[in-house]
Amino acid sequence: MRPSSRPASPHGDPGLQPERTSLAWGRTMMALVTVSAIFLRWLPAHGLPILLLFAVSSSAALAIYVTQRRHYSASSSGIARENVDADITAVLWTAFAGVALGGLGIVVVLAV
Repeated sequence: MRPSSRPASPHGDPGLQPERTSLAWGRTMMALVTVSAIFLRWLPAHGLPILLLFAVSSSAALAIYVTQRRHYSASSSGIARENVDADITAVLWTAFAGVALGGLGIVVVLAV
């Protein structure tokens, strides 16, 4: 049997929660990037106010990208020591970004 070229995960089981959570945040980030691209496509039809929507969605995607390595490390080490804390802050900021996008979307549509 050949040795694996992948480094071993800190908690010893590659199918545990940190990997699934990381994949979920990655999907959220890709959805926000896609929405950002759609907002740029709407720029000619809706004008400059659409840039507010682009700024919020792309900032949220960038924040997820920047913080994912730290979140994964914290989850992995938490499993190793059998004490995992929920990341309430990330969830609340993502919810805030969603509400802000909804509110700004209503304002932009009504302003046009």
